[in-house]
Amino acid sequence: MPLNQASRVVIAGGSGFLGKSLARHLHQNYGATVTLLSRHEPAEAGPWECIPWDARSLDDWQDTLDGADALINLAGRTVDCIKTPDHRDEILRSRVESTRILGTAMQRATQPPPVWVQMSTAHIYGDPPSLVCDESSATGTGLAPEVGLAWERTFNDVRPEGVRGVVLRTSFVIGHGGGALSRLRVLARLGLGGQVGHGRQGMSWLHQEDMNRIFERSIIEDAMQGVYIATAPNPVSNSVFMSSLRKAVGMPIGLPTFAWMVRIGAPLFMRTDPELALYGRYCVPRRLEQDGFGFKFPELGPALADLLAKRGN
Repeated sequence: MPLNQASRVVIAGGSGFLGKSLARHLHQNYGATVTLLSRHEPAEAGPWECIPWDARSLDDWQDTLDGADALINLAGRTVDCIKTPDHRDEILRSRVESTRILGTAMQRATQPPPVWVQMSTAHIYGDPPSLVCDESSATGTGLAPEVGLAWERTFNDVRPEGVRGVVLRTSFVIGHGGGALSRLRVLARLGLGGQVGHGRQGMSWLHQEDMNRIFERSIIEDAMQGVYIATAPNPVSNSVFMSSLRKAVGMPIGLPTFAWMVRIGAPLFMRTDPELALYGRYCVPRRLEQDGFGFKFPELGPALADLLAKRGN
């Protein structure tokens, strides 16, 4: 399906980093009209219309799906938090309930979008210490894999027949305007950007521009369907990632952060889960590569150099 000035794309949960980036990409490159569905309107103006929704119940927002060319679902509570029982419940429900209500709205639409691109997580594979995972790998155990499986199962249950479905198991996206890169950049510039823990945990990463191009391809390519890992083809260890970041910001030293420091400091000072930094996974985008997708930033060094140069380092 081609994208052009007549195209209309709906991005559910689109007021965050990824949604706003994709909206700008689609508008700047194709002139597409973009509608964001969100609880909160973005603080800044952009090339989008924002319609309120609670991600749980039907309302006037469902009319935006009728006649749209694509639906992108990014909705879900951030996992960058302390995993209290309440937060764990919200992380699961925000993904499952938003997907379910979108499915209900799609089924009721007279002319639903012909393609539904569904966000998922590469964390569905768990935290294997050294295994390189692709789409054929077994899923892991724990909160993130359980949430990922429930998320995808709901999508498969509610996606209307005849609507092409693409599931993107997405890794750590590095870019402007959000995500963890801005925080890591500050630490690196302060000389605190050493390895975390033993440093061998995998970091599967993806440049923001390639993430947008994968979304774009998911909309355009009618042959693209099913599960894809959205990540750059060259994952690295945490030690290599932090070393590359220090090089990109011009800081020759980086004090390491021992595991016990992370377990104490992450919840107290960063208000987040220490396991996000202490564990990881090595993933590769086997299906995208087989389909001939060409990454603009396949290597970490040039990706960081590009992003930090645009930010003035």
